[in-house]
Amino acid sequence: MKCKLALAFMLTLLFATPAQAREDILTLPLDELLASEDAKQSLLDVPMFFAGQAHPTIKASKEVTTSRKTNAFNKSDEEACRWVMLSALKVLQDAAQNGGYDAVVNIKSNYDHNEFASSTEYQCGAGTFIAGAALKADLVRFED
Repeated sequence: MKCKLALAFMLTLLFATPAQAREDILTLPLDELLASEDAKQSLLDVPMFFAGQAHPTIKASKEVTTSRKTNAFNKSDEEACRWVMLSALKVLQDAAQNGGYDAVVNIKSNYDHNEFASSTEYQCGAGTFIAGAALKADLVRFED
């Protein structure tokens, strides 16, 4: 009996394939995201400036980060990334609004702690079941 159990265990190890989790980093255009109907419906009326974009002079600022995840099952990578990026941007806007700040500036992707600064693109991690977006930014008050 022990021999049969040992043989079954060895065969299981021999034919077992390691699970391979997929995690692709996508770089996607911001203009498509921000022009979408989803963005118009979900984002707040708090100005946002991505890394490198000109903005008014800053009087006070506070650095913040956010990391959001969403279910990516049965969605394209791009669709899941759009959804999770809008969620992350809304978190930044909520923080600015609730803290009495005027805007969110210097927004950068920070997925897996790898900073990606662009005024035209953002990065998102897409896996088989989960997509994620992480952002770094500054909440600011502008000079009058």
